[in-house]
Amino acid sequence: MKKNASMLTRTPVVCGIALLCCLLWGSAFPCVKIGYRLFSIAGDDTFSQLLFAGYRFTLAGVLVILIGSLAEKRLLLPKRSSWPMVIKLGCVQTILQYVFFYIGLAHTTGVKSSIIEASNVFLSIFLSAACFHEVLSAKKLLGCLIGFLGVILINLTGSGLDLNLSLSGEGAIFLSAAAYALSSTMVKRYSEKEDTFTLCGYQFFFGGIVLSLIGLSGGGTVAGFTPVSALLLLYMGMISAVAYSLWSLLLKYNPIGKVAVFGFSNPIFGVILSALLLGEKNQAFTGKGLIALLLVCIGIFLVNRNGKTGEDN
Repeated sequence: MKKNASMLTRTPVVCGIALLCCLLWGSAFPCVKIGYRLFSIAGDDTFSQLLFAGYRFTLAGVLVILIGSLAEKRLLLPKRSSWPMVIKLGCVQTILQYVFFYIGLAHTTGVKSSIIEASNVFLSIFLSAACFHEVLSAKKLLGCLIGFLGVILINLTGSGLDLNLSLSGEGAIFLSAAAYALSSTMVKRYSEKEDTFTLCGYQFFFGGIVLSLIGLSGGGTVAGFTPVSALLLLYMGMISAVAYSLWSLLLKYNPIGKVAVFGFSNPIFGVILSALLLGEKNQAFTGKGLIALLLVCIGIFLVNRNGKTGEDN
C-alpha cells in the first residue's frame, strides 16, 4: 500500500489520472445526447429522459459500491445513522441535479451545456464561504468573475444576449450546476461521519432508483436496446463510478489543491467532444466559443490555485 501511495503522489501520475477523470466527465455531455438518439427519446419526453438517467445512476451506484467493496475487501454498508445523509445527498446530488441536467441537455447544445455547467465551481466557492465561513479572497472573486463572463459570452448572439434562453434549456443546466454546488458542501460535511465511497455509492443507487420510478410513473420508456446502446449505457454508468473512484483515490494521497486544479479541463473536454461527436463545430470552434471556453478555464484555474497547496478550496 505504501508503494502504491508513493506512486499516486508523483506529479506525472496525478496529471494523467486527473485528466482521465476530466475526460470521462466531459464525455457525459455528448453521450447523453447520443443516448437520446439511440434510445429514441424525444427532446420533450421528460419522463423517458428521467428513466434513462435513473438507469444510468442505479448502475453507477452498483459500480461504486462494487469498486469500494473490492478495494476494502468487504461489502460496503452505510451505518444506520448514515441513511438520512445518504437520502438527503441522493435527493440533491443525483435526483435534483440530474433532473435539471437531463432536461436541460435535451433543449440546448452540448457545447453550451459544458460551459454553463462549469459555473458549479464558482457557485461552490460562494456556498463554501457561506456554510464554512471560508474567506473569499480577491483571487477567488476574480476567478468567479472571469468564469461567469465566459458563461455569458457563450450565450451572446451578434445582437447581444441570446433572448432565446429558456428555463428548460440553459436555465435548467444552470440549476443543475447549482444543485451540484450545494451537494459539494453536503459531501464535505457528511464525509466527516461516513466513508466517502459508501456515502456516494448508495446515494447514486438511491437517486437512480427514484429517478427510474419517476420516469416509469409518468409513462417513460427506454427502448431500442442494442449492443451499441447497451454499451453506451454501461459506459455512462462507468463515467460516474470510475471517474469518482480514481479522483477520490488521488485526493486520499495528495493535497486537495494539487488535484482540484485539473478541474479546469472539464469544460475543455466537454466542448471538444461535443464538437467532434455531435457536429457542433460551428459553435465550439468559433472565435466566440473559444474565447468563452478560455475565460471559463482561466476562472476555474484561478479559483483552484488560490491559497496554499493543501488548502481545501
